[in-house]
Amino acid sequence: MSTKENAAVSQLLALLEARYALRVLWALRDGHAQTFRLLQDSVGGITPNTLNTRIKELREAGIVSHGSDGYILTLSGQDLLKRLSDLQAFAAKWQVGQVKKAPPVVPPVKVA
Repeated sequence: MSTKENAAVSQLLALLEARYALRVLWALRDGHAQTFRLLQDSVGGITPNTLNTRIKELREAGIVSHGSDGYILTLSGQDLLKRLSDLQAFAAKWQVGQVKKAPPVVPPVKVA
């Protein structure tokens, strides 16, 4: 991977690792526009200030837009979520492998 490609991946990961960023995207995944209040409820536990910040960052990145009905994913945002869905399949396989590696749980012996 070139330096330019590494920089692009790093920039995208920095955007997505911001607190609640993925949850905002996930809340918009069904394609229905959401008002600020509905989006806040969908994300859960996010303060209005943090939501404003995440929306601003995601809009500047071209992943979320705001229309007359509320916030929606752009085509780029939809593409991103489609690509991230591959992580779900990987995570399921990975988790099974982690469970197999875990040492068996031995119940404690009771001493009378």
